[in-house]
Amino acid sequence: MSGNSIDSLKSQILELTEKFAEHALQKEKFEPGKSAVPVSGKSLFPSDYSSVVESVLDGWFTAGRFTSSFERKLADYVGVRKALFVNSGSSANLCALSALTSPKLGKRALQPGDEVAAVAMGFPTTVNPIIQNRLKPVFVDIDLTTMDVNTDLLAEAITPKTKAIMLAHTLGNPFDVDAIRAICDKHNLWLVEDSCDALGSTYKGSKTGSFGDTATVSFYPAHHITTGEGGAVFVKSPLVAKQVESFRDWGRDCYCETGCDNTCKKRFEWQLGDLPRGYDHKYIYSHIGYNLKASEMQAALGNSQIEHIDDFTQARIHNFNYLSAKIEKIPGFTVAKATPGSVPSWFGCPITIDQQTGLDRTELLTFLASRNIGTRLMFAGNILRQPAYLGIEHRLHGNLKNTDYVMHQSFWVGVHPSLSQEMLDYIVISLQEFAESKGI
Repeated sequence: MSGNSIDSLKSQILELTEKFAEHALQKEKFEPGKSAVPVSGKSLFPSDYSSVVESVLDGWFTAGRFTSSFERKLADYVGVRKALFVNSGSSANLCALSALTSPKLGKRALQPGDEVAAVAMGFPTTVNPIIQNRLKPVFVDIDLTTMDVNTDLLAEAITPKTKAIMLAHTLGNPFDVDAIRAICDKHNLWLVEDSCDALGSTYKGSKTGSFGDTATVSFYPAHHITTGEGGAVFVKSPLVAKQVESFRDWGRDCYCETGCDNTCKKRFEWQLGDLPRGYDHKYIYSHIGYNLKASEMQAALGNSQIEHIDDFTQARIHNFNYLSAKIEKIPGFTVAKATPGSVPSWFGCPITIDQQTGLDRTELLTFLASRNIGTRLMFAGNILRQPAYLGIEHRLHGNLKNTDYVMHQSFWVGVHPSLSQEMLDYIVISLQEFAESKGI
């Protein structure tokens, strides 16, 4: 078959793919009580389908042209030197912290037993890399207004043993970057910025993901854009970037792109460890690493999805503001507030039930579920009360009073772009009806 014939056939396949997607993506009319009001979900377009199919037709299934393009677009969007695509946001967190243990970073390399300041309220994989790297998490409480770390307590918690801070922007709400960067600068600490829930959020005009020495994002279908499974690590320093890449790619010392050889121009001239001089650099390992790479098909989806990120962000902001204004008028409920100076691309709308109302959260969530309204708790609640973490080595600065309050009283509902105003109104009406049924 000639090249022209192959190109023509490929064009037909992609055109038919988009036509199929147009039909597959048609939405049914919303019926309150019958239709689902999901707490999160992907927003797909016909171009997403054709992008993935095009990558398959290339026949190149590991990192290739779509991965390179997606990483460049991500780095440009966030405003960092480099983005490294991985197979999940959790893997991104693991790479982002593990990279800082590399001996190649000299005296600043994290060592077993070093302290890493964190919060106990959040998703487990913000804390897991600390434990997995034999570091010691130091937990401080959160602020109930923003659901982010209490920066005064964080400043008090720092000791000479503290070498890093690892924090997430809770449900997309940026933490107080100025205060935390000041703490890091004062004590020469690494900052690992978990931005998995916050793609598109800004703090004083700069994107989240651009503030940490390393930072992360997730592309699970629930998140701001999706690659199915997937995530990325953002880095500023070329030296740190090499270590992130190494931990992602089996721990190898070589930094050649997939399909490339001898980028360093001395592939058979290295002498590292106790290996013989000239041992093939492609098979020299400087770290005990992993294989956390993602596929080319995932990157193709991300490469298409990122074109919609600004629209997605505006929809999330609108939906949060709409819900927040109405829910705040219902007695007994409060909604988290944006950190001063920030514009969150909210992952969800965090709601707290005033304990004095006597409203039972489980009863409320069961009521909402009966109406097909999705809800989620604030992830792990207080992670130190989770079965897997009861015996971990850690240090606690002060108490976790607010963390425990959130664990008992808070939950969140969706704000993702596919929610219609009818769905948002139905959430509000349902909350009102439940409160009124309890005499609130």
